[in-house]
Amino acid sequence: MRRPHRRLAAKGGAGMSKTIRLGTIIAAHGRHYLAESEGERLQCVTRGKKTNVAVGDSVRLTLTSPNQAVIDAIEERKTLLYRSDQYKSKLLAANLTQLFIVVATEPSFSDDLVSRSLVAAEAAGITAHLILNKTDVTDSLPRARERLQVYTAMGYPLHEVSARAEPEATVAKLAPLLAGQSSILIGQSGMGKSSLINLLVPDADIATREISEALDTGKHTTTFTRLYHLGEDGCVIDSPGFQEFGLYHLSEGMLERAFRDFAPHLGHCKFYNCRHLSEPQCSVLAAVEEGKIARMRHTLYGQLLHESAQTLY
Repeated sequence: MRRPHRRLAAKGGAGMSKTIRLGTIIAAHGRHYLAESEGERLQCVTRGKKTNVAVGDSVRLTLTSPNQAVIDAIEERKTLLYRSDQYKSKLLAANLTQLFIVVATEPSFSDDLVSRSLVAAEAAGITAHLILNKTDVTDSLPRARERLQVYTAMGYPLHEVSARAEPEATVAKLAPLLAGQSSILIGQSGMGKSSLINLLVPDADIATREISEALDTGKHTTTFTRLYHLGEDGCVIDSPGFQEFGLYHLSEGMLERAFRDFAPHLGHCKFYNCRHLSEPQCSVLAAVEEGKIARMRHTLYGQLLHESAQTLY
């Protein structure tokens, strides 16, 4: 969400003053960033080799030319969504209030990716939703709905749309959910995420080309994360499609709390330090056997515990 920006003055060397501003990062590509500040777009770099800046960050900038600046500091974040593997982390976006996982009737979506995205949202304190796109593909619709029941049973909202066949109805359903919020759309390639963005942001193609030129990324516009404004105080962030969502940064304690379906059963195990893997009289394992927790969710939990133990950074 946009904040009002204020201009700050600071003394430079030999009595010279330098212009310091507050801005919002609206696009990121490698170590190059685009910020909006006081109605202007500024090409930005970080000092040194730091790359810990995310789209959605509020930052302090020092102008180096009329349209360029250096990022001096990141303002305190409300939330941060990122993924990680054994060696490094990848920031997705900051100061989010909502995450929308886009899946489709075809091609088939990955339950592993959906569950990992939900765990990441829970750990970051971000409200998560599911969007089922391409509902006009009626042959595949019943199976897609059946697969999504495991998530709706946990209370995650599901919004069914067809960006191609029913564009007006799609906008009517999703636009009120995005109003006044800072949201991100994530998902695998081929789910129709770009089609949804183009419906929700009529000038998205134009904005993307402008951002791409500013970041010198040429025509490869799907390789960077970018923020689009929705009205006065809302925004939606589009991210590149990806096939994996590593969560190596989550500790054991963070993981068990990030599984919403585990919540009713935590604190009822025989052992206070139960890991919910093979311990006797484990409330979580009992819930799995009783069908209260989906077995695939518990399998993922065990996999994430193993990944957490492998972290090297």
